[in-house]
Amino acid sequence: MMDLTGPSGESEPADSPIEIYRHSSAHLLAAAVTELFPDTQCGIGPPTDDGFFYDFLTSKPFTPEDLTAIEKKMAHIVKQNRPIEKKLMPKAEALKEFADRGQTLKCQLIEEKAGEVVQCYTMGAFIDFCLGPHLPSTSHIKAFRLNPSPAAAYWKGNAENASMQRIYGYSFFTREELEQHLFRLAEAKKRDHRKLGKELGLFMAHPWAPGAPFWTPRGTVLWNTLADYMRDVVKSAGFAEVRAPLAFNQKLWETSGHWFHYRENMFEINSGAEVMALKAMNCPGHMLMFGAEKHSYRELPIRYHEQSVLHRNEASGVLSGLTRVRQFCQDDGHIFVTPDQIAGEVESALRLVQRVYTDFGLSIEMKLATRPPEFLGEIAQWDDAEAQLKKALEAAQQPYTLNAGDGAFYGPKIDFDVTDALGRKWQCATIQLDYQLPQRFDLSYTGPDGADHRPIVIHRAIFGSFERFIALLIENYAGAFPVWFAPVQAVVIPVTEAHNEYARKVASELSAFRLKVDERNEKLGYKIREAQSQKIPYMLVVGDKETADGTVAVRHRFKADLGAMKVADFAIKLSELIATHNVNEEPS
Repeated sequence: MMDLTGPSGESEPADSPIEIYRHSSAHLLAAAVTELFPDTQCGIGPPTDDGFFYDFLTSKPFTPEDLTAIEKKMAHIVKQNRPIEKKLMPKAEALKEFADRGQTLKCQLIEEKAGEVVQCYTMGAFIDFCLGPHLPSTSHIKAFRLNPSPAAAYWKGNAENASMQRIYGYSFFTREELEQHLFRLAEAKKRDHRKLGKELGLFMAHPWAPGAPFWTPRGTVLWNTLADYMRDVVKSAGFAEVRAPLAFNQKLWETSGHWFHYRENMFEINSGAEVMALKAMNCPGHMLMFGAEKHSYRELPIRYHEQSVLHRNEASGVLSGLTRVRQFCQDDGHIFVTPDQIAGEVESALRLVQRVYTDFGLSIEMKLATRPPEFLGEIAQWDDAEAQLKKALEAAQQPYTLNAGDGAFYGPKIDFDVTDALGRKWQCATIQLDYQLPQRFDLSYTGPDGADHRPIVIHRAIFGSFERFIALLIENYAGAFPVWFAPVQAVVIPVTEAHNEYARKVASELSAFRLKVDERNEKLGYKIREAQSQKIPYMLVVGDKETADGTVAVRHRFKADLGAMKVADFAIKLSELIATHNVNEEPS
């Protein structure tokens, strides 16, 4: 492990080895750019989860040829094995050094720095204002690759400042790790839910409804299958489905606290003298529903579930497919409990999340998010709430990591990261403990002592948003959904027009499933290839022999010919796969 203490004795940030490696890779990029394009100004260049980036202010955009030349220059600097050395300078001297080099952006950063000593790092003739630490020399950087497409950025992230070009790079300890990462990136590009969603005819977008997806007939089948599945799951867990209004008067949002903490993310409606807002979450409406009746402790826990449309005013620049939208649906649950019911209900919710993600063949990791810098309520309440969540996690024997300071403004939470087929993390489900909304809405129940007591609310979402969860499923399965939730589960393919009547008879016998008949006057091979491209799980080919025998020739989208099978036998096997939520869909 390298010494992270500089010659001045000042301790540098204790970054991980891979962060140091990638930060040094960013400096390598900046050195190459400034040597090839001397008039370029350097912005900032931090490490990232898979590499690094650096922002540059240039007179003209970088071309693909420029990026190729920059990458070659980086490799040349690596071969030179240039030392990467710390240099401490008086502030005035540092300002003159960077001003003489035309690096006015660096001068701005130095001017903003407190103290009279400025820490820099050199790499040959290149120098950068930086806290470090870095590798000893460039030869330690073994494997890197530049992203061929620069991105737009603003100086200091402010749209009112200068527009810059951001060059991203990937950086790993070994060439093998880099190649594996590049393979995953290429695979992720093929699996992009925006690309597959269009190819499979699941959803569309239109500029007149930014951030609000249109669900096609096939996509709507997928949506409704997931919605019905979730309704069955939560009903079995004791939830009652409810529906609350789409828009509320601003007084509701003031009472909940969202008007002061979340207003910029809400769509406001001005109706005469009344100010309304589209609901961005379901919880305040559920508080009104609970508060509309008098409850006894004997009724608790009371569990509400709602799947209705929500709206959040996301900036247009961050909208992306189904993962960042303005209109979406959550599988929201709110559980009203007494203090001694918290641990048991949270543990039950944990089990419910595990059950759902197992059905979809997905693994999950749990994170406990604690009190954020801005919060409602008293610290003592937060401490108690966090302790209750820890207790539930430990009772359920669930491993988890701590995500300090990332709780909601009204309470701590347990977030769930889902790992997909490419090893990427998606945050979907959440369980949140809330002492604040029941107090703000003055909710109460009658306790065994006959007095009023304040309930505690557990917020619970399993899919998170339907849109994001569907994006995850598309990319995880590359659009080839397990048969139990595939929009089309099988297609009957007659060999010729003479077999159309039998094909319709087969479809009638299999009417319990999501099935279609391809009666087009096309060649058999063409129909099979198209069904495979649409990732339909099963193709049931019918010709003379099948018509005579009352069978279907079963083909699987991946495993090709599975042989002849009686229609009734295929129906039984398919029913078993669907009922058990099997992700291995070959009927045996």
